[in-house]
Amino acid sequence: MADHPRAALFIVDVQNDFCEGGALAVPRGDLVIPALNQWIARARTHGLAVYASRDWHPLRTTHFAPYGGPWPVHCVQDTPGAAFHPDLQLPEHAVVISKGQDAEAHGYSAFEGTTPDGTHLVTDLQRRGITHLFVGGLATDYCVKNTVVDARQHGLQVDVIRDAIAAVDVHPGDAQEAIGVMEHAGARVASSAELMKGPSRRG
Repeated sequence: MADHPRAALFIVDVQNDFCEGGALAVPRGDLVIPALNQWIARARTHGLAVYASRDWHPLRTTHFAPYGGPWPVHCVQDTPGAAFHPDLQLPEHAVVISKGQDAEAHGYSAFEGTTPDGTHLVTDLQRRGITHLFVGGLATDYCVKNTVVDARQHGLQVDVIRDAIAAVDVHPGDAQEAIGVMEHAGARVASSAELMKGPSRRG
């Protein structure tokens, strides 16, 4: 990461409701946390920004099954399920991006979200001069995929940390398909060991 002075670590939706025992638990979702904590430690060492997105849904939204959506109620604003997992060692300066606040939209991509002061994610990244994201979190086939594809559409270089993501896999093969979509968009998907060797060659 020292070779990426304009990079940031981006952690997607590592919230209680997506982890073991949560309302919409991602299989093996908790296992991404140790890898992400290692990346957080490296980001601190190298002085890189850390972003953390979160689902921040209103109680009534078309995202939820009771109101015609595909998902059980989860990550409702200001509830314990919407909190970041307690084992995730987010630094105090982490930039929190809230998404899914629109009752008529799914909010899968962090690029639909905003900082606490209402700044859109892409604007905040541009202000900080960030051009490269290292991405991990939950879930591979929904919010990670959509965030990565949007990042590429905004011209950002993206490295997806393979050992720091986990999928819902509603349909068998969804995870692998999502990885293919991200790679087709121009992202690199690789293990922590590979990514820490040096800069990605993808643009």
